[in-house]
Amino acid sequence: MGESVGEPVPESVRGPVPEAAREPVPESARKPVPESTVSEREPVPESTEPVREPVPESGDDGAVIHTRGLTKRYRGGQLAVDGLDLTVPAGSVFGFLGPNGSGKTTTIRMLMGLIEPTAGSARVLGQPMPRAARAVLPHVGTLIEGPALYGFLSGRDNLLRYDAADPTADPRTRRARVSATLDRVGLTAAAAKKAKAYSLGMKQRLGLAAALLQPRRLLVLDEPTNGLDPQGMREIRSLIRELAAEGRTVFLSSHLLDEIEQVCTHAAVMAQGRLLVQGPVADLAAGTRGRLVVTTPDPADAARVLKEQGADDVVLGEDRVTAEAPPPDRDLADLNAALVTAGVRVRGFAVERASLEDAFVALTGEGFDVAG
Repeated sequence: MGESVGEPVPESVRGPVPEAAREPVPESARKPVPESTVSEREPVPESTEPVREPVPESGDDGAVIHTRGLTKRYRGGQLAVDGLDLTVPAGSVFGFLGPNGSGKTTTIRMLMGLIEPTAGSARVLGQPMPRAARAVLPHVGTLIEGPALYGFLSGRDNLLRYDAADPTADPRTRRARVSATLDRVGLTAAAAKKAKAYSLGMKQRLGLAAALLQPRRLLVLDEPTNGLDPQGMREIRSLIRELAAEGRTVFLSSHLLDEIEQVCTHAAVMAQGRLLVQGPVADLAAGTRGRLVVTTPDPADAARVLKEQGADDVVLGEDRVTAEAPPPDRDLADLNAALVTAGVRVRGFAVERASLEDAFVALTGEGFDVAG
């Protein structure tokens, strides 16, 4: 019977040809690769890790945020921010203080390039905003006007999606970073719960977690303790101190004086769109006179004598009298002697240090939230 002829059987079906059965390629038939071809090949990158565009830590003046004449006027003529000159030192926890409607959030939105200013300029991390937003924003973590969340996703999945949308984020470390951040803001136990079931305070924590997914040089937090109970407030304030100790600059917007005094190194006070004052927190309070407190069983007589001695803002209490502290050139011993000479039984005589609340009232004439 003759040899049948047909299509060759593929190697995948017939099995590999034994090494000995393969015909070697003659040395003369092998074509060497020219050296020039080898040298022209593009090198394979050593790492596929995302690379961030370098941004200076701060401007030439050492400021992480610097504005000059920053102004925002909305259609219809509403002047939300009026000629703001603001300087935020690198490494500070900077409190941006003011009542609701004072222009704080509008300022933050301009700093982050979310809206255009009507006039003036702003620099963040030494770069002009909003022109350099693409280079600057990867180095800034933000929580502005509350977090935007996918209600049908869990807290963990929200963070995974946030991180996946960041072109600078390393996908290889994504799950580990999300878990660590959830733990840091106290949401590990609620990580699998859908975000629509979160309380306001839990949503704030999740928004803060999103701002902390990557190492950031600057954190911009708009009312970060909004909706938290007292224990939650203490935890977030403690976290802010930790972040500052790690060398980050924290720009903290708040309407709570107590919050600013507890965590901030510097502060600025806004009212009706204008900057009233800025500087170290201790200096802001020191620039305001404290209160003279006289403890006595004769409050009416003490009040009369203090007024005769030129004291201002005298307030009569059950067993004490308070008044605005006299100027530094007035000798307190003379004032005490006048009280004793008038027959007032003085049981206590002291000047209480002015608080940030006193400074705010002195600047604006308005009351303010002192705690949350």
